[in-house]
Amino acid sequence: MTTVAQIRPSSVFLVSGGAKGITAKCAIRLAQQYSCKFILLGRSEILETEPDFAQDCFDEATLKKRIMEYLLSLGEKPTPMSLQKVYNQISSSREIKETLAAIQKAGGQAEYISVDVTDVSALNQKLATAVERIGQITGIIHGAGNLADKLIEKKTEQDFEKVYTAKVQGLENLLTCIKPSQLEHLVLFSSVTGFYGNIGQSDYAIANEILNKSAHLIKQKYPQCHVVAINWGGWDSGMVTPELKKEFARRGIDIIPVEAGTQMLVREMHLANHNTTQVVIGSPMTPPAATIEPELRSYRIRRKLALAANPFLQDHVIAGNPVLPATCAVSWMSDVCEKLYPGYKAFSSTDFRIFKGITFNETLANEYILDLQETSKNIDTHEVNFLCKISSKTPEGKTIYHFSTQVKLLRDIPPAPTYENLNLVEDNIITTTGKDFYQTGESALFHGSTFQQLRRVINISPDKITVECFWQEIDKTKQGQFPAYWINGFTTDLSTHSLWIWLYHYHQEICLPGQQERYEQFAKTPYNKPFYVSCEIKSKTQTGVVADFFVHDQQGTIYSQLLGGKGIIFPAKLMQPKS
Repeated sequence: MTTVAQIRPSSVFLVSGGAKGITAKCAIRLAQQYSCKFILLGRSEILETEPDFAQDCFDEATLKKRIMEYLLSLGEKPTPMSLQKVYNQISSSREIKETLAAIQKAGGQAEYISVDVTDVSALNQKLATAVERIGQITGIIHGAGNLADKLIEKKTEQDFEKVYTAKVQGLENLLTCIKPSQLEHLVLFSSVTGFYGNIGQSDYAIANEILNKSAHLIKQKYPQCHVVAINWGGWDSGMVTPELKKEFARRGIDIIPVEAGTQMLVREMHLANHNTTQVVIGSPMTPPAATIEPELRSYRIRRKLALAANPFLQDHVIAGNPVLPATCAVSWMSDVCEKLYPGYKAFSSTDFRIFKGITFNETLANEYILDLQETSKNIDTHEVNFLCKISSKTPEGKTIYHFSTQVKLLRDIPPAPTYENLNLVEDNIITTTGKDFYQTGESALFHGSTFQQLRRVINISPDKITVECFWQEIDKTKQGQFPAYWINGFTTDLSTHSLWIWLYHYHQEICLPGQQERYEQFAKTPYNKPFYVSCEIKSKTQTGVVADFFVHDQQGTIYSQLLGGKGIIFPAKLMQPKS
């Protein structure tokens, strides 16, 4: 049985980058909570005695004026760089002293060591001396880091080394000097940049993602240790200038208040979160929208599909074989288009056609090809249109087409319209509810648990059916190669179940999707909460049925609408699951 350690007054934390900035604020907050001990590491030196000209001078402009006068008195010619260097020495020393005093005042104990975490020899030597005075280290908080933000084509090898080594080599050196087996806590200060990516920070993203993966590996090897990589967003600190705050606000990125952030650290280090190895605190680093170039481009993406990689397919079995839902083909094509233009979303998919579905049996191809052809662009309206086709080749080299559609990307999605024919008055004609709609008889929907989320029929008539649905988000591993992003193939499939129920109720027939004229999305379909589907039947023949589907909330605000969806009528016996 694993013993879980609580933070105690005798706990000793080694904190890299811990004497200044946000990491220092976190150390102070931990001292207030637990009255524990700290060994703070940083590259700055503490000035035992400040120069006379700096005594009792705390205004930046005044202090810099005095520094300039001091340099002139030495016969030196002040430069902005030399002036800033002296100012940084004084201000850094002051901040370190303030951190040590704040920890002491909070009931904790702290020592400061001036050392570069990338110098393992110096680190090892200085830590040994500190441990003799303050006690054996029981935890590490790795907050050291450097920035060298530039577009990748402008980065130098030195830029990369500066950023990478502080994070990655720094962690390796800390764990070289302190045996991981003696640690009760290991906290890695990572970043949402590593989780989401960010323009100009490729090196920083790499370094932080290595910290994330390291946390999982260390946790596997030392399960008794409370290991967590915290992917922080931007803090409301000196590094976030007023101009940067405005840019973050424009991109919808929240800033973490210092008081709230430090409290979140305390919460994540509580023993209740012992098994949480990675956490994101802060908004996604949404990049600025991509720039549209006038040239029309084409793309070809190759992809291998496997049943084992897509567990959800076991819940979409037709005539005994797992089959890719047509709605997942739409989300596949739309998602790839979006990735080509960051900041844009797929607003519509028109003229979607199924030529030959993808069945996961002996007919599964070695690879599938997604061809994307830009058909038009509008720089003024921020619009890009694609023709998308999914195909494969037979062993003999013959091309087989599976799906096609036209996808429209927009930077700014139009406001959601209101469904004008909203009717949520219950008529109690169909009283079946929940999972009883599925796999319980000839009329039942064939879908397995992933898709069994139609809760109830609210009302039904010869030309319309209204249902309530609830999609409980499934694990990303189960979503496999078709994860739910902006367009969710799982909820779109779920919304079409209403037509099956209508068709069987009035005609004792069932159907599968054949094609659709137009799909438009205004907002993400909600997870883990009810949503509603109003399905309006437009026509019915012996071989097919056409309907419009409106997915909306209780007030009628539309999340998405699928217009001209055609269902191909099949004999019911083909859809029954194998016993």
